[in-house]
Amino acid sequence: MLIAPNAEGTAHAVSLNAPTAENPSGFHRLIGGSVEFGESHRAAVEREVSEELSASIRDLRYLGVVENIFKIDGVCGHEIVFVYTGRFDPEPAATGATLTESDGSIVPVVWRSFDDSSEQVPIYPDEVMGLLAGSTG
Repeated sequence: MLIAPNAEGTAHAVSLNAPTAENPSGFHRLIGGSVEFGESHRAAVEREVSEELSASIRDLRYLGVVENIFKIDGVCGHEIVFVYTGRFDPEPAATGATLTESDGSIVPVVWRSFDDSSEQVPIYPDEVMGLLAGSTG
């Protein structure tokens, strides 16, 4: 998954996902997806950004890994998330941007402030918050 700061370094791109039983206002998720068999995690984040946003990544840098154990609509999930930082080329629009999921569904992309203390929509995986500080430098 990718922490992708905007040109000003004040916000990063996230998908705005539909409401769930646990998150009636929806939730934010970093851009990126699953590693395919035989693929490195670096190649996966590059491929996912290309497929979902028709963009490439400049200045790609590995930040760390987080384990994410979660529930979505009452169903438990578990994933190991490799987190990178980098800049989109081209950068998504400030408003109205979308990404296309592998199933063809369209999901809004929004810019979430790095100073998100007043943000009401949760971000997942939530453990990534500890890596956000390292992505703006």
